[in-house]
Amino acid sequence: MKTIEIKDISRDARQVLATLTNQSQRTAILEALRGEEGAFFAQRIKEICATWADMPKTYETDGQGRDALARLHYFTSGCDWWIVEKDVDPDHAGQAQAFGIADLGMGAELGYISLPWILAAGAELDLYWTPKTIKEILDGANR
Repeated sequence: MKTIEIKDISRDARQVLATLTNQSQRTAILEALRGEEGAFFAQRIKEICATWADMPKTYETDGQGRDALARLHYFTSGCDWWIVEKDVDPDHAGQAQAFGIADLGMGAELGYISLPWILAAGAELDLYWTPKTIKEILDGANR
């Protein structure tokens, strides 16, 4: 079994991980590359990068309503965030926001989500998430 090293992960992929994961999760993922499940994590990194690259930007899902697809999911012990659209402003380093659903334990709401804020709060990217529609999430399916 070939060990996968951090240097084997492209610079672009490392940048996407820096945008989408907090430091502790990113460190764990990169460390896991060296273990017996390294190929799994390398594949997940590729999939996450592809998802991020293909994710609709702000307003691109207008008109889809509850059929719009949440492509990423974040969680902490009592909160969840589902990302439908991305809005990354390259002119403001570190600003990465998204549109989606937030449930802070008091019911789900649609709105804008600051990725740096939720990552600073300890939210982790769900590496096993399967995209679902807003309708499925709001109706409580597979939560």
